[in-house]
Amino acid sequence: MSPESEVAEFLPGTLPDALRAELIAFRRDLHMHPELGNQEFRTTAALKARLEQAGLAPRVLDTGTGLVCDIGVPDPLRPVLALRADIDALPIPDTKASVPYRSTVPGRAHACGHDVHTTVVLGAGLVLAELERQGRLPAPVRLIFQPAEEVLPGGAPDAIESGVLEGVGRIIGVHCDPRVDAGRIGLRHGPITSACDRLEVSLDGPGGHTARPHLTTDLVTAAAKVATDVPALVARRVDARSGLAVTWGRIESGHACNVVPQHAELSGTVRCLDLKAWRAAPDLVHGAIQEIADLHRAKSEINYIRGVPPVVNDPAVTDLLYDAMTARRGAKSVEDTEQSLGGEDFSWYLEHVPGAMARLGVRAPGERTVRDLHQGDFDADETAITVGVELFTAAALLDARP
Repeated sequence: MSPESEVAEFLPGTLPDALRAELIAFRRDLHMHPELGNQEFRTTAALKARLEQAGLAPRVLDTGTGLVCDIGVPDPLRPVLALRADIDALPIPDTKASVPYRSTVPGRAHACGHDVHTTVVLGAGLVLAELERQGRLPAPVRLIFQPAEEVLPGGAPDAIESGVLEGVGRIIGVHCDPRVDAGRIGLRHGPITSACDRLEVSLDGPGGHTARPHLTTDLVTAAAKVATDVPALVARRVDARSGLAVTWGRIESGHACNVVPQHAELSGTVRCLDLKAWRAAPDLVHGAIQEIADLHRAKSEINYIRGVPPVVNDPAVTDLLYDAMTARRGAKSVEDTEQSLGGEDFSWYLEHVPGAMARLGVRAPGERTVRDLHQGDFDADETAITVGVELFTAAALLDARP
């Protein structure tokens, strides 16, 4: 039997109009009430109430926000497929002026599409719960609504600690992509995002007069050399194909033009395309900073904050997503996608079980405006919600194949 036939046996051709309208309204409500990482109490309550209304028994995670919910009874002899959504928002203002569902919370916005991810998993859960009620769900499925994706090192480790992966064999997720038309997804075997860590450096010296820099530590020059030379040193100590990059976002030192300062600070990110190089990055970065600081007689203090590893899509799970999407919308609905330099804590799940993430198109077909994630005017074509629900429900049914 073809994937199309297997899916059609269980699912209607399109979502019911009432469910589609409900999901759009749910997404808009989330969009109007964004909550930051580990503060998603309203979002968690709304999800819990709707899942319970569908006859399910969601459990709030140990951190107090986020949920895990099984549909069907897990079989110890058969690993479960997990559908994951992230539920938090960003600390930036919503600058959209022309929509009625713009954020009502000053300085907070769903500018990364997590409201869409959440609604998609909820919608898939409602469809699958109805199949279970009818006795037609071929295998149990787990829903994971994870908090704090935007907070390094992400909320995934806490969710894993809460037991969300117990009995899970494979996991799938989506991430909104404003470069892909709604109605389509982007897929890639192997790495699809990059590692992202945070770096904070303090440099100290005795200070002095700018007329006599030879008698002290020229701290501004030392900081400048760290800023310019460390990225070059690190890049030359790994395979260039690993894409290991140190990029500074802040440098600060001094208060007067004729005083050599006693303190300087730099902060930035370390991004990496390759998992092996990411694991070696802290030692490489520490060594390079220390070399430059010692050369300029500056005392250094380095705070290297681990973020997330790259999301590395498992080929078999990626093929599952391909089969699911083409079963519902045809081969032309899938396009290749590039590895991005953005980070995603979905990667932590893949340290434990195989999985894959798809890029969910949210650009209105024909739209010429170039939008990006993490910007205040970000929005999504809401037909993407239906597409995501179809993708996840079809994947759940196809994953149940013997």
